[in-house]
Amino acid sequence: MNLRALDLNLLVILDALLDEGHVSRAAVRLNLSQPAVSNALQRCRDLLGDPLLERGRGGMVRTPRAEALRLPLRAVLSDIATLVDPPAPDLATMQQVVRITAADDPTALLAPVLAARLSETAPGITVVFRPWQGPQRALRALRDGDTDLAISVFDRTAEQIETVTLLRADYVVAMRHDHPAGTSLDLDGWLRWPHVIVSGQGAQRTPLDAQLARIGRKRRVALVVPSFHLVPPILRATDFVAMLPRQGLWATGRTDLTTHAPPIAVDGFPLHLAWHRRRSQDPGIRHVAELVRSAMA
Repeated sequence: MNLRALDLNLLVILDALLDEGHVSRAAVRLNLSQPAVSNALQRCRDLLGDPLLERGRGGMVRTPRAEALRLPLRAVLSDIATLVDPPAPDLATMQQVVRITAADDPTALLAPVLAARLSETAPGITVVFRPWQGPQRALRALRDGDTDLAISVFDRTAEQIETVTLLRADYVVAMRHDHPAGTSLDLDGWLRWPHVIVSGQGAQRTPLDAQLARIGRKRRVALVVPSFHLVPPILRATDFVAMLPRQGLWATGRTDLTTHAPPIAVDGFPLHLAWHRRRSQDPGIRHVAELVRSAMA
C-alpha cells in the first residue's frame, strides 16, 4: 500500500462507519452528506479489499474484517491525535532535569525561589545550575544541547536562539553605612575612595573608566572580583565603594549597605533569558522559564 496516497480523513470516516454500522448515522455524526459518506465507504472497500459493511436483517452488518479493524483503527486515530495535538502535561507527575547556565548572582537570586515554587507546582523537575564561562560559551551550550536555559546579556540576533528580557538593571553606588563619604556623594567624593569592580575575565577597566577619561577624570581600582555577590562583604569591611545593580541589592533584601545615585550618568544593562528554538515546546523547560520570568519580575 502506498501510504503517501492514504487520506487520513478516510480513516476518520471509516471509524464512524464501523462504530455506527449505518451510513446515515455516520453522516450525521460527521456532519457530512450521506452521498459523501457512501462514497468514502466504497473507497475504503476498494482500499482494503473487503465489503466492511453488508446488508443484513435490520440493517448493515460488519464483516469479520471490519470487526477486526475496529480497535486497531481507534488506537491509530488516537495516536495521531496525540501526535498532532498532545495533551497538556501533568506537571505534578513530570520527571525531568532542566539545566540553567547562569552567573553566580542570578543563580543566588533564583535558586531558592525556583526550589520553593517547583516543590509546589512540579516537584519532579530537578534544576541543575551549570557553571558560568561567559555568554558565548552559554550560547554554544544552548546550540549543542548541553544546557536548556541561559541567563545573561545576550545578542538578541543570535541564530536559532530565542530570548526574553527579564529586567533592565541600573546601577547604584554602594558603601558601608558608616562610610566617611557621608550621606551625600558628588563626583569628587566618589572618586576619592578606592573602587571594587566586577569582571568575570579579571579586567581592570570597564566602559565606565572610558567614560571618566572623556571628562578628564580617573578612579582608583583597588580590587577586582568575578561576581557581584562577593562585593557586599568587602564593602562592609573597608572604605571601598562599588557600582552594583540596584535590583540585585533589592532582591536579596540587602539592608546593611548605603546606596547613592551615581554622580555621573551610567548605562544599565538588560538581563536576558535564552533558549534554543528546538526546545521552545518542551513543557518542563517552558514551565521553569515562566517561573524564572515571574521571579525576576
